[in-house]
Amino acid sequence: MKQNSPHKRVSRFFLPLKEHPLQTFLGPGLQLADIIGWGLEQIGPADVFVSTFSTSEEFLRRFYRIRSQGYVKSSVLLIDLKATRKTLNLYRFISSVFDCCYLAENHSKVVLMRSSSACLCLVTSQNQTRGDRTECYVLSTSPEIYSTLHNQFLHITTEKSMLLNDIFQRANIKD
Repeated sequence: MKQNSPHKRVSRFFLPLKEHPLQTFLGPGLQLADIIGWGLEQIGPADVFVSTFSTSEEFLRRFYRIRSQGYVKSSVLLIDLKATRKTLNLYRFISSVFDCCYLAENHSKVVLMRSSSACLCLVTSQNQTRGDRTECYVLSTSPEIYSTLHNQFLHITTEKSMLLNDIFQRANIKD
């Protein structure tokens, strides 16, 4: 990825991950897709696991660009059931960007990235929707934190969720 203006903007708020493995920011001025792109630039191509309450076409477009640049090896999305109608409207786009999408009772906003050499956990208050409000971000490259969150993410997707593809097929059968 080239050092374009969104990534330069992220660099104003966060320092290089290798020298600063735990960082926080509370304030306005950042977008989640920019932080994901910035993080992937630093750790290299990775498997990406994302949980959110709600997503948007803008976020999906930006994530698609990041993926098309080769920084996403695989991707899984976990989204809240309450956003099902909106999610179904974005189904085709979501399925072209994420390998798998699950619906569950979910209000968490977590992005987990694991490359061959590093991991990055991003815990945030920001949904995948555009907003210029104050948001909170915690970045960690701790393998222990990654492992704990990843295991919990997998538990939710395997034990407490439904595949979006299944819901979409049922909705199409009803129509």
